Amino acid sequence: MSDRLGEYRRKRDEKRTPEPIPKDHPDETGRSRFVIQQHHARALHWDVRLERDGVLVSFAVPRGLPRDRTRNNLAKHTEDHPLQYLDFAGEIPAGEYGGGRMTIFDHGTYQAKKWRDDEIEVTFHGDRVQGRYIFFRTGGNDWMVRRMDPPEPGWEPIPETVPPMLATTRKSLPKDDDRWAYEMGWGGRRVIAYVSGGRVHLKGAGGEDLTAWFPEIRALGPALAPIEAVLDGELMAFDGPRPDAELLDRRREPRDAGAAKRAAERTPVQFLAYDLLWLEGHGTTEIEYAQRRELLDGLAISGEHWQTPPFFPGGGEFAVAAARAQGLPAVVAKRLDSRYSPGERSRWWRQIAVQEADI
Repeated sequence: MSDRLGEYRRKRDEKRTPEPIPKDHPDETGRSRFVIQQHHARALHWDVRLERDGVLVSFAVPRGLPRDRTRNNLAKHTEDHPLQYLDFAGEIPAGEYGGGRMTIFDHGTYQAKKWRDDEIEVTFHGDRVQGRYIFFRTGGNDWMVRRMDPPEPGWEPIPETVPPMLATTRKSLPKDDDRWAYEMGWGGRRVIAYVSGGRVHLKGAGGEDLTAWFPEIRALGPALAPIEAVLDGELMAFDGPRPDAELLDRRREPRDAGAAKRAAERTPVQFLAYDLLWLEGHGTTEIEYAQRRELLDGLAISGEHWQTPPFFPGGGEFAVAAARAQGLPAVVAKRLDSRYSPGERSRWWRQIAVQEADI
């Protein structure tokens, strides 16, 4: 009888990894369990493991299981894993095979409708993943995975492009101060960030792809994973604690990836996320600004190159004073009950130059 775990054992040293390495031949349990592990290895991916004949048949899926039927995602068939891996979560040391942090994304049972050497069709019954999926081989260890069931009711695919909502220009703060919230007017570069499958794509106000320009923002995708979202915000460079638009101007279109990396090291930027346009299969542009900000703050976006700056409900004069102290050009007043109108310049968003503000 062949050792189904032979390759697994050869790749691991029990003295150097916390992973389970059983010495005995695996026994069949007659059960059909699965686990999906989020694996922050050299490249973020999700490991999908299916109990079969006493082992876990395993696939590494770089973008995770697709949520709708329009996408086929790559799935790399890897070595079989022991059943003890159903409960494994931990830190595999750097330098070891699969080094990185591993957490359990979902687990449950599955039903197999088809199981062949080149095609597997299963229905997942998990806490987070339900539905019918098909894995099909395209060559060697390369497979693809597709969702076969329709998405859940009310689910919307991530939009390809959302034109940013724009503010009108005013010289004075709103009279009904308590119905507005105030943000800093950073004077940076407006971008929309599309975060999906542990990856992030940046698009400018005109829909141009800026992802390659700012490689330091790419890690936002793994940082938010498994959350998928569309974020409105700005890119800004800082000189110490102070924002500096002149530094930002140095980040021109790079000649190549090497030039982009050097520019990021020399003049790094931060992504300042201040609105949420889509979250986990649901558009949010039709809900009020106050609710969108609550959802955005719940994502806890905070890192070396990204943050969610504060906003000030009913605090117009305080916001103007804070902007002046930071050397910022403006504040932006947003009605707490305003919807997000893509591509429109709305009176419910007002930009007020702080040096001209009538307070």
